[in-house]
Amino acid sequence: MDLRQMEVIVAVADTGGFTAAARRLHVVQSAVSGTVRSLERELGTPLFDRTTHRVALTPAGEAFVPAARATLRAAELARDAVEAVKGQLHGRITVGTMQGVWAGLHHALAALRTEHPGVVVQLRQAAVADIRQALREGTVDLAVVALDRQQQRGLITRLLSREDMVVVASPCRELPGTTPDNEVDLADVAQVPLVDFSPGWAIRYAVDRAFRAAGVEHTTTFEVNDIVAAAELVRNDLGVCIMPRSIADRFPDLDQHPFRRHAPSWKNMVVRPPGEVSPAVAALLNHIA
Repeated sequence: MDLRQMEVIVAVADTGGFTAAARRLHVVQSAVSGTVRSLERELGTPLFDRTTHRVALTPAGEAFVPAARATLRAAELARDAVEAVKGQLHGRITVGTMQGVWAGLHHALAALRTEHPGVVVQLRQAAVADIRQALREGTVDLAVVALDRQQQRGLITRLLSREDMVVVASPCRELPGTTPDNEVDLADVAQVPLVDFSPGWAIRYAVDRAFRAAGVEHTTTFEVNDIVAAAELVRNDLGVCIMPRSIADRFPDLDQHPFRRHAPSWKNMVVRPPGEVSPAVAALLNHIA
């Protein structure tokens, strides 16, 4: 068994098929199929169930793939360590993030490119649950995300920023219960159409958690998976939206209403799996303020 065989198995598992894995590895499909068959003979058990329409991991495959990922990662760390000693930092980093969670990440990526042009960075934007799973599987090296306490379990975290959320509304919208200081309560927001984000979004988690803590029932009128779409709905006075102030500031034409109490909180953090990190990942972490 060698690293190339492990790389092929992981590629098939990730892409869900031999043809897609061949494209990812830049080889012909027969090479992928031959490698899989050879390793299965060596192990004495199939790693994949093949049908006409799909390729799925067998129980043996489910056990093999995480171990193969760890082995490939260890080999990559060994290569990176040698390159670091030589003063030539190379390697590949996969960074996860979510819509609305930026926290100056672009500045850190630009600084890393200037300092270490040999490091290749891949950026993966996904829902919080998908990023957390990718961190556990090792397919994402680090992430800039917003996680609640339970979601942080088993991960190494460093807080970047914390802020309260606000209600964003059209200037022509009069929210019930608004104070002279322009503040509102969650109960006031529950009386008007709400523009919310899809389940799995960190903003949605925080908003739902705040309503539950306040004991307020609410209904989502519009459910979107894009911040710009949410702003457009608010701009046309179809509803209001709760979002972090740093995101709301991107839409200066819309009104902001802080909460009197029970404000949903928003914490940005850099997150990584436990264990040793590669020199390239360590260099990026140094640039993430």
